Amino acid sequence: MTSTGIDAAGGKQRPRREQITPPGIDNASAASLSYANGIRTDNIVWIAGQVARDAEGNLVGPDDPEAQAIQCFENVKAIAEAAGGTMEDVVRCTFYITDRAYRPALTAARARYFRAPLLPTSTLLIVSGLALPEYLIEIEAVAVLTGD
Repeated sequence: MTSTGIDAAGGKQRPRREQITPPGIDNASAASLSYANGIRTDNIVWIAGQVARDAEGNLVGPDDPEAQAIQCFENVKAIAEAAGGTMEDVVRCTFYITDRAYRPALTAARARYFRAPLLPTSTLLIVSGLALPEYLIEIEAVAVLTGD
């Protein structure tokens, strides 16, 4: 769904806006809850918080923070790629974990997806809970695409 045009208030050109719904991630749950997994505005991709759900909506890695982190990163990667980018285009991540003990598992998974010198900025938050109690980790990201 792409939207371009003139802003009704000021007559200025609005940025291109496209909803990103890649195969391989749970787009049905996002749609049923009235949010998009990803939105591209011009060369910026806004990636909603990703949890450990596969394309069919099944939880990946119950009680396994590293498996959940890997699935979250795979979802982020799928959205970035569907928007025309790669994980190297990710410039910011916000990580939510429900227990400080999950930090090493998140760090191990993160090292599989990001390597110097192109590391994103990041914030880690330890929260009392996520949308469902079985979620241990959630990852939100922003990517800036080059070219196009």
